[in-house]
Amino acid sequence: MNIVEISQQRYTTKHYDKTKKIPADKIEQLLTVLRNSPSSVNSQPWHFFVIDNETAKNKILPAIAEFNHPRVADSSHTIVFCVKTPLDDTHLVNLLNQEDKDGRLPSADLKKAQDEGRRYFVKLNSSTPEAQLCWESKQAYIALGQLLFAAAAIGVDSTAVEGYDSAKMDEILGLKQKGLKSIVIATLGYRAENDGNAHRPKSRLPKEQIFTFL
Repeated sequence: MNIVEISQQRYTTKHYDKTKKIPADKIEQLLTVLRNSPSSVNSQPWHFFVIDNETAKNKILPAIAEFNHPRVADSSHTIVFCVKTPLDDTHLVNLLNQEDKDGRLPSADLKKAQDEGRRYFVKLNSSTPEAQLCWESKQAYIALGQLLFAAAAIGVDSTAVEGYDSAKMDEILGLKQKGLKSIVIATLGYRAENDGNAHRPKSRLPKEQIFTFL
């Protein structure tokens, strides 16, 4: 299947088959895609909570909008996307050390330039805590898009979930104490036979309305 076919066949799953679990090797692939997701200046400002059992699902359900309960309860896995609050010096130093360890910075000059460049863009987008959160959230949504497409590529259905109480989720997972804030949720699994959304035609604006070639 090519990338166009994947994009045409992928859809937002409304009803999951609770009896079907995603194999461990496929979950590992998807978590690797999340880890490899691009972010501005390789900031990687995220942390992901992976929920794959009934106890954990029940724990977060109070933060999920009622109409979305089945998408969490019946899915195989739910992933809560979080970002760091704040994106602090400790994280920036950790990033630089990891890049150095992975061989991306073969000279002291390159290491210095990488650190200064990243700090410039972090500062540029951190005029207020709200501005920094907005910038970090954009990075998290890049990772979300990567996950949704990758899931479809290996035959896993998915749903991006914004219908939840962020403050409640943060409280349940103790995120404030961890220096994190929840941004968005994705559920993963296999569609139920009665999932009507699977049989509806995809609807997108025509390309003449959305592309301008200069």
